[in-house]
Amino acid sequence: MATVHRIHNFSAGPAVLPVPVLDEIQRDLLSLPGVGMSILEISHRSAAFERILAEAEESIRTLAGISSDYKVLFLQGGASLQFLMVPMNLLTAGATADYIDCGSWAEKAIKEAKKVGAVNVAASTKAENYSRLPKQEELKLTPGAAYVHMTSNNTIEGTAYKTLPSVGDVPLVSDTSSNMFSRPIDVSKHALIYAGAQKNMGPAGVTVVIVRQDMLQRSQKSLGTMLNYAVHAENGSMYNTPPAFAVYALGLVMKWLIGQGGLSAMATANERKAGKLYGEIDRTGFYRGTADKNDRSLMNVTFRLATEELEKQFIKESTAAGLDGLKGHRSVGGMRASIYNAFPEEGVDALVAFMKEFERVRG
Repeated sequence: MATVHRIHNFSAGPAVLPVPVLDEIQRDLLSLPGVGMSILEISHRSAAFERILAEAEESIRTLAGISSDYKVLFLQGGASLQFLMVPMNLLTAGATADYIDCGSWAEKAIKEAKKVGAVNVAASTKAENYSRLPKQEELKLTPGAAYVHMTSNNTIEGTAYKTLPSVGDVPLVSDTSSNMFSRPIDVSKHALIYAGAQKNMGPAGVTVVIVRQDMLQRSQKSLGTMLNYAVHAENGSMYNTPPAFAVYALGLVMKWLIGQGGLSAMATANERKAGKLYGEIDRTGFYRGTADKNDRSLMNVTFRLATEELEKQFIKESTAAGLDGLKGHRSVGGMRASIYNAFPEEGVDALVAFMKEFERVRG
């Protein structure tokens, strides 16, 4: 087999996967051990796939310490479909849902929820280009709200919650798409957690929803079948054909995370990687971090240079150097280095070395 050269993939998603997982997929793709068929071919009703699904769920429960009070669902449509499914299932008639507007994806979630029912924007930092998260004292929460919705990590703007907002007894719903399983998560403090897999958990195509069982009672039978959490829970995520390959790959990534030492070990590694990069950004002022230092994300590191011309040169030269995907989101510009769980530390070291040299030549 020819030697494979892998460049450093800083893409925000679909994102880098662990190489051991890719190796295992490659080995198994033609024929799953003991099955004689590819994962791309086997029936989702087969005992082999039921085992794959059950093991993926069990690994998720092990990683996050999820109790039997919660259902783990494997759905499709990404977090963007959850923007609609959450209010359709949880926003009961006559009630109001509170949303914390802390980034571009939160803004999209709010837009979808308003199509379903009454929404109160509890706080917003849009006027500050979402460079920071709303503070606890800025939240204007609705007494007896149906739920409070938050976004745990803002992929585009590079901010993340270090601690959960205090919402009292109101159910907390969190979009954790871009930092799920990057550190320990207290599931018991949430009523519902959702995450598209394609950042930290696997390939695009599967969305994980962790929902407290009492929340399922809110799902009305009048809802479209595929939009109903209760239906998916009753059918073990197999009301229709699930994204079999994506679930299989996600299960392998979960086992890899457990093998790395679990979520505490991932947090330590992620803090170390991000610390190196933020250290370089802050070193001289040639680079400028765009997120408030108190709210910086460990997953998506955003920064700018003095001029757009300099930024274009940075993107061009870094790409040529095998550092791919550093261009910031089209809505904000600048640079963004996404350094998810599977992103290797030597890739961060390579970027830091490139940044030092770029500054030496252009500074």
